Amino acid sequence: MKKYDISGMSCAACSARVEKAVSSLNGVNSCSVNLLTNSMEVEGSATDSEIISAVTKAGYGATIHGSKNEKNDKKSNKNRANKEIKTIKNRFLISLGFLAVLMYVAMGHTMWGFPLPSFFHENPLAIAIMQMILCIIVMVINKNFFISGFKSAINLAPNMDTLVSLGSGASFVYSAVLLFVMTNDNANKTELLHGLYFESAAMILVLITLGKMLEAIAKGKTTDALDKLTSLAPESATVIRDGKEISLPISEIRVGDIFTVRPGESVAVDGIIIEGESALDESTLTGESLPVDKGIGDRVFSATINRSGFLKCQATEVGDETILSRIIKMVEDASSSKAPIAKIADKVSGIFVPTVIGIAIITFIVWTLLDKDLGFSLTRAISVLVISCPCALGLATPVSIMVGSGVGAKNGILFKNATSLEEAGKIKVVALDKTGTITLGAPKVKSVIFDANTNENEFLKLAYSLEKQSEHPLSRAIIDYGDEKGISPLPVTNFVAVAGNGLECVIDGTTIRGGNENFISNFAAIPKNLKLQASSLAENGKTPMFFAKDSMILGIIAVADTIKPDAKEAISELRAMGIKTVMLTGDNERTAQAIAKQVGVEKIVAGVLPDGKARVIQDLRSHGKVAMVGDGINDAPSLTAADTGIAIGSGTDIAIDSANIVLIKSNLADLPAAIKLSRATLNNIKLSLFWAFFYNCLGIPLAAGVLIPLGITLTPMMGAAAMSLSSFCVVTNALRLNLVKIYKKHKQKEFKPMTKTIKIEGMMCPHCESHVKKALEALEGVENVVPSHTEKKATLTLTSPVSDETLKATVEAQGYKVLGVE
Repeated sequence: MKKYDISGMSCAACSARVEKAVSSLNGVNSCSVNLLTNSMEVEGSATDSEIISAVTKAGYGATIHGSKNEKNDKKSNKNRANKEIKTIKNRFLISLGFLAVLMYVAMGHTMWGFPLPSFFHENPLAIAIMQMILCIIVMVINKNFFISGFKSAINLAPNMDTLVSLGSGASFVYSAVLLFVMTNDNANKTELLHGLYFESAAMILVLITLGKMLEAIAKGKTTDALDKLTSLAPESATVIRDGKEISLPISEIRVGDIFTVRPGESVAVDGIIIEGESALDESTLTGESLPVDKGIGDRVFSATINRSGFLKCQATEVGDETILSRIIKMVEDASSSKAPIAKIADKVSGIFVPTVIGIAIITFIVWTLLDKDLGFSLTRAISVLVISCPCALGLATPVSIMVGSGVGAKNGILFKNATSLEEAGKIKVVALDKTGTITLGAPKVKSVIFDANTNENEFLKLAYSLEKQSEHPLSRAIIDYGDEKGISPLPVTNFVAVAGNGLECVIDGTTIRGGNENFISNFAAIPKNLKLQASSLAENGKTPMFFAKDSMILGIIAVADTIKPDAKEAISELRAMGIKTVMLTGDNERTAQAIAKQVGVEKIVAGVLPDGKARVIQDLRSHGKVAMVGDGINDAPSLTAADTGIAIGSGTDIAIDSANIVLIKSNLADLPAAIKLSRATLNNIKLSLFWAFFYNCLGIPLAAGVLIPLGITLTPMMGAAAMSLSSFCVVTNALRLNLVKIYKKHKQKEFKPMTKTIKIEGMMCPHCESHVKKALEALEGVENVVPSHTEKKATLTLTSPVSDETLKATVEAQGYKVLGVE
């Protein structure tokens, strides 16, 4: 995809002309021109010189977007925008001064008798000449309308400036002709003076300039979010080289460099902390106001602020590869791309100006045939020209996309292009991966159950040695558990990972296997009591992993992931929005059912492999537009297969690259927020397009004079005022998106610590007490457990709610019977 900056465009007709010219080139597959950002994206094999030449022949200028110093280039763009606003403002104020004098002479004196110097008394010709001189001054100040308008007309690509220049020019030429008629001694000079339109010619230009100024100011506000992001990156950093600290520009930092971050400083580039601890304010990237504690091994990101300790970090991503740069690029791409709904306005814009000119000519002819005088007919034609506004049509979509993308970025929701921003609002089904999406993706060992013939220490050592060879998240949980226990791994040979089933290896000449029930049952007979306990564990959201030594079963290690705090509420919000929720997981059916029950997912598809997820997505499409939410490499096929792929920000690069939307904060609450923002943006676009079409459909006939029989007329000045405000209204309507509430407010319920007592049958000794204590304290929300085999009970202290069913299942999974929970 190639990107270009386009100059000289003033309305939607201009962008349509450029798009048509470039699209006609051989080798151009697609072309999208954005009026708001004055940019163009082209896909295909056409060369830069061919594309730039096509734009130039169409009457506009084009340059290749970007430069080596991206940040300075953005600053210069911002400075140019500010300079443009200042120029338009000065032009308007100077024009307004001369217009005020012209209106005083043309209307104040002639209509209301305002005083003038004695030279003008009883001298209509002098007054007319004065009006013409003042009008010419205003026209010279606003000469850009005439230069652009007539240049576009010559290139057979009339635009808004053509309409303005024709309307103003026609008023001036007609008045100039009357002025020459006034030089005839027999002419009724006083009557002819009242028929001049010099003030209308000047007023049209001043009002349109006012509209342009308001539009430029409002457009500037739509890019505020992007400008703020761009300004966040620090310009220099302190780098350690040859044992010395030196200050270097950001552009000179390389991957692997060691840099320091003192309290109050911004992190220069993305990296990993190698020394020190601190709290970092990451609100610039995530929107979260609370600082995040960081230590050795944790990642830091460019533009985040160090709030406390001294940090020494190693650079891992620099330049365009930092998270901040990628966010900026995504927002820019979304803002400069074109949403599908924009095609409606594009089709109209391409024929709008020629059609309006045709209507103006027909209006003039019709009123002339109805025996109206030349001045009346010309006034109606000029009114048609100056009230028509193609700008509103061209701006309706891009300004809303720009603001919507900015609001999303501010809240850690990144839409990669305008299409993804529009399509997200049409989602009817959301499919969610379980691990890392609904859950935190950091499983922990919750229960260890071993066979009666198994030595506990031997079991744990063999399981730890096997899982040590794997990178799977479930293996990571067992490895962490073994590390906490201080277990030393045994030598392993012939390690094999059986995808979707389990692991196997050889230790001391025996084959050790670990995996799901189906896998292990192929090699060892699983006792009924272990199967029942595994079933109970799975029903409570834990994943039981069986282990065997040759043909002898060793036991079960149950691992469970923690559900994300906001998962249940986010899924509930999706369902309230009328969206069907589905959970896809490679985990077993019972574990998946338990998780789904806790968070409120309507449907589950369990035991599905990566390629199977993509097939499930295809099947779900029968219910409407489908979004897939995932975080891992295994989710990439399904993210691509979905209508909208949504990646969790903490996920892999492959998942993020495959997705259309990225949730930087990795919070599921951002999922319904993204859909709400998309719906609000789409509604905003529709409203702007409606008013743009409605304005022109109502204004053009009114200007043409269809309501004159009812006594309703529209002067050219009123038409120019209406035109100047139409684009401004469209832009300000888009700015309303900044006020959209995309997050549901809720009150946090305070949970007071409480105690519960579980009556247990079957505990016979302190060893039994230890089993029960360890299992219960592994539950989230359980702070302390005091078991007693003599009193046949266990007393628990809870710091957050834990259901009686969960407590009962946890104890019974250890092989004991629960008589009740109080």
